[in-house]
This record gives sequence, structure tokens and C-alpha cells, in this order.
Amino acid sequence: MSWAAARALAARSVGRLEPARVPLQEALGRRLAAPVTALVPVPGVDVAAMDGYAVAGPGPWLVVGGVLAGGAPYGGVLRAGEAVEIATGAPAPAGAEAVLPYEHAIAAPPPGRPDARAVPGPQRRPGADPLWVGGTVEAGRHIRRRGEDVAEGAVVLGAGSTVTPAVLGLAASLGHDTLRVRPRIRVTVLVTGDEVVHEGLPAPGRVRDAIGPFLPGLVEWAGGRVVGTTRLPDGPGALREALAGPPFTTGKGGDVAVVCGASSKGPADHLRGVLAELGAELVVDGVAVRPGHPQMLARLPGGGLVVGLPGNPFAALAAALTLLAPIVREAAGASAGASAGTSIGRETSALVGPVRVHPRDTRLVPVRRSGRGAVPVGHDRPGSLWGAALADALAVVPAGWSGEQVELIELPPGG
Repeated sequence: MSWAAARALAARSVGRLEPARVPLQEALGRRLAAPVTALVPVPGVDVAAMDGYAVAGPGPWLVVGGVLAGGAPYGGVLRAGEAVEIATGAPAPAGAEAVLPYEHAIAAPPPGRPDARAVPGPQRRPGADPLWVGGTVEAGRHIRRRGEDVAEGAVVLGAGSTVTPAVLGLAASLGHDTLRVRPRIRVTVLVTGDEVVHEGLPAPGRVRDAIGPFLPGLVEWAGGRVVGTTRLPDGPGALREALAGPPFTTGKGGDVAVVCGASSKGPADHLRGVLAELGAELVVDGVAVRPGHPQMLARLPGGGLVVGLPGNPFAALAAALTLLAPIVREAAGASAGASAGTSIGRETSALVGPVRVHPRDTRLVPVRRSGRGAVPVGHDRPGSLWGAALADALAVVPAGWSGEQVELIELPPGG
């Protein structure tokens, strides 16, 4: 199967997953399944935008009360010549025309009493002489009117928007405790192989697992989450047991098993046989891409998906970007043509530097973007992630490529 066809088929293989309403703290990084509207206006009432005096009419003004943010509002209506000492964010009294900031207030004795004591600023004490302030104000200045920032009922974000930290703050300010979001597909990683070790220095004939460590970040970047990692010995028994139970055979298509290794046709590769025993539908069996040719996609009878990755690390990364990332992103609401790692409305670039071309298969080549084009970084053998760690994208070099621009697949940040 061609590389492009495999990616498109992977994206289409995701069953319909229903959106869910989740608490704000669980929505980060997911995509909105419904628009976000303002449940309350912002601000909710007329409020002061500065510390100072809310005033009515021309000055000087007699200070008749005070209001703090979060405190009780002033109970009356300001008349011309009156002021209320006010804090930023406190509700402006009815009748207030502007706020005179402390730094613009001046001592102003009352009309007809030029010798009266007047002290501007937040210094008035109970029992002190009446306080008069003066200064120059502009009508409406330093008062934020109800709904001035966001009107009640306004649509502030459309469906499909990604929930960022700022979105969480915005939703909270508008009265939301939950958000309706697209599902985050659940991925279980099954690492197979008697030769694979997971810590320390590998003994002769053993190798460190380099695939399990990169999958959680890749899945998270694509919009899903890894819910568990299991290490399995070689042989069909443990693999069959892992795939035969819930959630994969009893789910509704919301779970994916990623099998690392066992997807080729060697004596230790049992995935095909196990899938056949379980009655799985084989959707993709091998892709014409280098590295990563022996990759698989199957659907279990209960709806769960199985992605088989090669055992070589760079080949596994290439296969994950071919099959796994499109599945996860489609479930998360980022269609295969919309975003990094799965673009059909795609980024293209010239290739600057020598590239080995395969006569029959697509090649995925680690590159770095530059002002001249995409520069191959080398170190692209199937068993090494060195080139991918240096790169910010993979160039899709078709069979028989003769110099035309190529598609770029973005890598997760950091390679």
C-alpha cells in the first residue's frame, strides 16, 4: 500500500467517538466540540478601572462613602458634586460619571470655605472632617461598563479550537466549570521482545527500548494519551492475552493498542497470527515507505484498533507518524488535512542537499527547515533516532524523485 493511502486510511479508521463534557482542568490540550459562549458579561457590573474616586458632576466633590473590591456596593445614587472613594474592580455607584485616580486628585476645600481642611488620597478616617477632592476628569474615564469586554451570550471561541491555558482562564471568567470537548483517544503501548531492556546498559545481544520512551510524547502531541505500557516476552501467548481482553475487544473504538515489534514476518513476529486468531480485520499490512515498511493496522471485533510498529526505532517513528498520529488526531478533532503531522493541505519545501531515492518506495528523510529549503541532517538509518533528534520535520521523498518540492511532516517539538 502507498504511504499516502495508508495515512488516509488510518484517519478514516477511527469510529465515531462522542464528545464529552469535562471539568476545566481535564480539558487542557483538547479541542472544543461546541462553541464557548459568555454565561455572564465581563465585567458583570460597572466597575472602577483605577483606585481613586468615583465622581458625579463637576468638582470639587464631597466624599460620601467608600467601596472596596469584593465589598458591598454603595447604596445610594451619586448626586452632582459627590464622590465615593473606590478601589480598582469595585462596583461603581449609580450616577458615577468617571473615576478620578488618586494621583490626579488635589486638595479642594468646599465652595465658599477656602480655609477648610481638605486631604486627597486614601487617608480619610472615621470622625475626620468631611473630605473634599478636586481634579480634572474626562466623562466615562476609568469606568469599565457592564459587558464592555464581553457581552453576555457572546460566542468567544468556535468548535474545533484548541483548549490552551488562556482558554481555560477565559472560560472560567465567563462562568464555565466544564467544557464540551472532543475525546482524547486512549493508547496502550505493548513493548515486545526478549532482547529489549528498559534501564541501564544493555548486555551483549540486548538492546535498550527506544520506542516506548518516545510514544507518550508523540501521542500527547497528536491529541491522545498513553494510559499504560506493558512489556511482553516473545511468543504469541502474552500478546494474545493482552489484546483479547477489555478494553480492546469490548470497547467502542476509543482504544488503540500499539505493538512495538512483532509486526514483521520473522520467527519472533507473532502479531499477524494473533490478530487472525482474534478475528481482527487487517486494514493495512505493510506500507511502501522506508524506513517503516513492516507496519500494520487492524480492527478488533470490539472496535479497538491495533497499530503494529517495526522494532527499529526510526522505522517505528516513521510508522507512528504514518498510522498512529492520523488516528489520534482524527479522534481529537484535528482532521488529517488540518495540522502538524497529518497534513493533506500540506506544507511543501525544496530539498537542499543530497538525498537517496528509492526506486519503488517513499522515503522519509529527517530535515531541518531553512531559508533555502529543507536541509537533510543525515543519520537516518532505521535503527537510530539520531537524525530525527536533530530534525524538525521529515521530508516525504516519493519513489523516483527528481528534484520537485516535497511534503514536510512536522515532528513533535524537539524532534
